Amino acid sequence: MDLFELTNKLMSIPSVSGDEEAVGVWLRDHLRSLGWTVELQPVSENQSNIIAYLNDTPRFWLSTHMDTVPPFIAPTEDDERIYGRGSCDAKGIIAAQITAAELLRGEGITDIGLLYTVEEERSSEGARTANDHPLADKCEYMINGEPTDNRLAIGSKGSFRLKIKTTGKAAHSAYPEEGDSAIEKLLDILEDVRRTRFPSDEFFGETTVNIGVIEGGVALNVIPPTAEASLLIRLTTPRSVIEDALRNVVRNRGEIEVLSCSEPVRMLAVDGFDQKVVRFTTDIPYLTNWGQPLLLGPGSILVAHKKDEFVLKKDLEIAVDHYVRLAKDLLNT
Repeated sequence: MDLFELTNKLMSIPSVSGDEEAVGVWLRDHLRSLGWTVELQPVSENQSNIIAYLNDTPRFWLSTHMDTVPPFIAPTEDDERIYGRGSCDAKGIIAAQITAAELLRGEGITDIGLLYTVEEERSSEGARTANDHPLADKCEYMINGEPTDNRLAIGSKGSFRLKIKTTGKAAHSAYPEEGDSAIEKLLDILEDVRRTRFPSDEFFGETTVNIGVIEGGVALNVIPPTAEASLLIRLTTPRSVIEDALRNVVRNRGEIEVLSCSEPVRMLAVDGFDQKVVRFTTDIPYLTNWGQPLLLGPGSILVAHKKDEFVLKKDLEIAVDHYVRLAKDLLNT
C-alpha cells in the first residue's frame, strides 16, 4: 500500500473523537501484517492507543493522533491534493510516518516505534494514558506530527481553557429593579477581559484570548439569574501569570472554573530544517516521559478542521523524507 493509498484508506474510516475504535483496529491489523509488534493500550471502554515497535527498547518514536474533529468528510483526490477530514490533521501524517518507518526498516534501522493516540482534539486523554507506558522511559526522541507546513516547530503555545460564571437574581423583565442580571455582569467582565493586555513572550509571541461560547438566561421575559462564558487562552507564559491577571479582572463579580491547561513547550531544534514557532497546542505537553520532543508534519493548520481540509501529495512525500532524515540524524547522535 503506497503513501497516498494508505492516506485514503485511513481517511475512509470515520474516527471523530470518541469513536476511534475502528481506525485503531485497522491500524493494528495493518501494522501486524507488516511485521510490527502492536499493543492496543486501553484509554476508555471503547478507546485504545496504538503502540507499535520493532525491538523491545526503541529510542526513536513517531507519533500523532487518530481522532478527527467532526463531521466525517470522505476522502477525494486529484493529481495534486487529497481532500477530506484528516487529510492533514492527522491521517496523512500517520501514513507518512508509517511509510518513513518502513523505509528505515528497509535500511536495517529498527530502533523505532509508533504511537497513535485517541482524544487529542478534545482532552489529550490518550496522551495522558500513553505517558505511563513502560516504553516511554526508553525513548530518547519523539517526533509528534501536526500540520507545520513541513517546518520543524521549535516551540508551541500553551492552552488554558476556563469558564467565567456569574450569578444574579431572576425577576419579571417588566420589573428589572426586582432582579439582578447575571448576563450584564458577565458582559462587563468580558469587556474588561477584552481590554486587558496580557503578558507575552519574545520567543512564543502574543497571548491571545478567544471568548468561544456564551450561555445564560432562561427566557426573554426573565431577568437572567445565571450566565457563563467559555474562554480559550493561547499561553505564551506560565498559566499562573495569566490566571492571576484574570482573577484581578474578575474579582468578586464572578467565579473562574479551570477546565484544562497545557503549558507552552520549547522543542528540539535540528540544523538543516526550516524552523518555526506554532500557535496551537498538541499532545506533547502530556507526553513528558517520551524523551526530547520534536514537532513536524505536512499540511497547513489553516485548513485543518475546515470543510475543505486538504494536503498536498508532494508535501506528504517531503514529510516522509524529513522523518527519515531526522531519525537517522538523531539516532546517529
